[in-house]
Amino acid sequence: MSGGGGKTDTDRADTVKEFGEAVNMTPGALKKWLDTDDSKSVGQSDGGGESVGHASGRRIVRLLEKKKADLTDADVTHMRKVVGYVHRHLEQRPSGDVTDTPWRYSLMNWGHDPKA
Repeated sequence: MSGGGGKTDTDRADTVKEFGEAVNMTPGALKKWLDTDDSKSVGQSDGGGESVGHASGRRIVRLLEKKKADLTDADVTHMRKVVGYVHRHLEQRPSGDVTDTPWRYSLMNWGHDPKA
């Protein structure tokens, strides 16, 4: 995939496909998760506000609810960011049961439940 502004239709289609594979939570499940205290307990934030991952989760819900034809370049750029985050984070899986871990909660904020 090209990294700059010269996105081809193939790059766009690949990103949309990879996003669909990385994000395994439905919009409804993700909305419900984002309302939990566990969801709000993880991630980095600027000055104590909403974490980057939590804000991303809200945007992911909107992306999942959009028609592919309505996706903007900014949407596709965020989808690429989500794919990268999920792939990097999965490589850092801790040993043992991950059910109630910040690692899982952080991934879920980005739309991926490793227990699904």
